[in-house]
Amino acid sequence: MNACTVLRCRLPISALAILLCLLPFTSVLAKSPPIVSAEWLQQNLGQDNFRIIDLREAEQFQQGHIEAAVNIHYMMLFDDDFKMPHLDFLRELFSQAGIDHNTHVVAMDDGSFTWAARLYWLLETLGHEKVSLLNVGYGNWPDELLPTSTQTIIPEAREFIPMVDNKRLQTKLGTLLAIDKKPILDGRSTAHYQGLESTAKRFGHVPTALNFPCSQNFEASDSGNRMRDLAALAPIYAELPKDEEIILYCDGGAEAALNYVVMQALGYKVAVYDGSWLEWGNDPALPINNPSTQSVTTD
Repeated sequence: MNACTVLRCRLPISALAILLCLLPFTSVLAKSPPIVSAEWLQQNLGQDNFRIIDLREAEQFQQGHIEAAVNIHYMMLFDDDFKMPHLDFLRELFSQAGIDHNTHVVAMDDGSFTWAARLYWLLETLGHEKVSLLNVGYGNWPDELLPTSTQTIIPEAREFIPMVDNKRLQTKLGTLLAIDKKPILDGRSTAHYQGLESTAKRFGHVPTALNFPCSQNFEASDSGNRMRDLAALAPIYAELPKDEEIILYCDGGAEAALNYVVMQALGYKVAVYDGSWLEWGNDPALPINNPSTQSVTTD
């Protein structure tokens, strides 16, 4: 008697039908958790259609990386204006990395998590939802847990077909219209939010934006950074609504992407304003709030 026969014997037909409908969906979820541990990675290394993308510097990658990992330098995820690169460029980049719609991608970096999160957000924005973020930086796991190598592999190219999901991407105009109407979260450090430091010509933040530094999502230690458990992160975002879009920004779309990964995993509807402060802070026509001067200005 096989498992299906046992199920038919023990369950009513209606219950069996519901179970059979849920099983494939549950399986997909099990294969694509948003944030994974090194232990989970070790258990899944041998699976087909599995690709680890290491976002560190090429020199770091060459000194040691997880076997079969592919290196994409994090700056490849930005154009010259620190926005999403052209779709043709991304199609070629991900195709050459051996990614197609069947590939489960695990994104990792040096423990900053922002570069891995940028890749995570980019892939999802391009319609690829089989992606996970490794919860530690390279090497921050028990000795010999994961096989490492200094040999660079050239993966077999696959066909990556981008299909932009606009729900995950926000614009300057959309962010401007959201002021006083939708939650806007600033993922930069408090010093940047308060207007004490800035990567743009102007200082401060988008009016009505709340400061949620992306560094809240991980813990630092002597051995390296580690993402905090979702159960510990949930209270940080608990006062935010889950039934409306929340716009995320930072300096150039990487810190906001880390908030995106966590908040989406917690059930929030989030979109990243890709231009972020580098665009907003350099546009004198846009309003800003600079707490360091206690003024709202447009110049």
